[in-house]
Amino acid sequence: MSHAIPPSNRAAVDRALFAAFGTTELDAVVPLSGGLSGALIFRIRVGGIAYLLRIEGTRDVFRDPARWYACMEIAAEALLAPRVRYADAEDGVAIMEFIQERSLSLEYAGTRTDLLVEMGQTLRALHAAPAFPPLVDYLDGIDALVARFQGFGLLAPKESAELFGLQAQLRAAYRTAPQDMVSSHNDLNPRNILYDGARLWLVDWESSFLADRYVDLATLANVFASDAEEEDVLLRTYLGAAPDAAQCARLYLMRQVNHLFYAMIFLNGVGEERPSERLDGRQARSLAQIHQALGAGEFALESLGGRIEYGLSRFDAALQGMRAPRFAQALALVE
Repeated sequence: MSHAIPPSNRAAVDRALFAAFGTTELDAVVPLSGGLSGALIFRIRVGGIAYLLRIEGTRDVFRDPARWYACMEIAAEALLAPRVRYADAEDGVAIMEFIQERSLSLEYAGTRTDLLVEMGQTLRALHAAPAFPPLVDYLDGIDALVARFQGFGLLAPKESAELFGLQAQLRAAYRTAPQDMVSSHNDLNPRNILYDGARLWLVDWESSFLADRYVDLATLANVFASDAEEEDVLLRTYLGAAPDAAQCARLYLMRQVNHLFYAMIFLNGVGEERPSERLDGRQARSLAQIHQALGAGEFALESLGGRIEYGLSRFDAALQGMRAPRFAQALALVE
């Protein structure tokens, strides 16, 4: 076995390889970036064919391979995720078919509207899949992230009081309808949507569990829908009909929750890495500018400065969205 795989993981990887392929011999192994998850990712070749090998990192109640491997396998059975050749939650090792990715922003074989339609159709198929395991009420999870953020003291309370006050109003008004509980990915950022030149694949299922359908819709809308018309294309395609006022209101409110979610994820990561960091007065580009820079490869989320700016940009996007007149109108519709 290649020395690219840490010695502490080699026995588990050998078990995985033998179970999947009847051999522990690798033709090749190349480390890949694991993103922000902490997992070790490798492109391996067995019998001349490429596969993706994933070795889990830190575990906790949320980062539980037993849950998300089950979600991944359901999605793979629905032909939305790459085929799973092996997954063992105890060892924390999984082997999937390797998708040769092409640039979604530069090489997609269709118009922007075509992409939004395909995303809506893909999401509808995911949400129609057998139920994922439950974990937590999504908004309860947001409350926990906010409490953790406040504990770090990255921003003075006066800097965040308005946003968290508005979020409390949303929290009091919004209740997930039983029919809206679906198999949800919960983190459909562009890194987790692969394009192979013919179709979209959904990957990286660590955040998946049974949740409100508007969580995934909001994630896609916040990245890919640049205006109200594009939001309507996405939602109309997903629903298979024109959305009513209440459905539009739920999507609008969950888009603000989604901004807050990513703000807390990134800024809490900063708090863990730099407990003494203070962000009062720090400026960030708009979210649209950052997403444009990300698409052009001109913005690095891997750097501390990039994570801070992205978190602050999401924080501001949530605040602006909740300050808007449409926020109060949406609350009145769903309350």
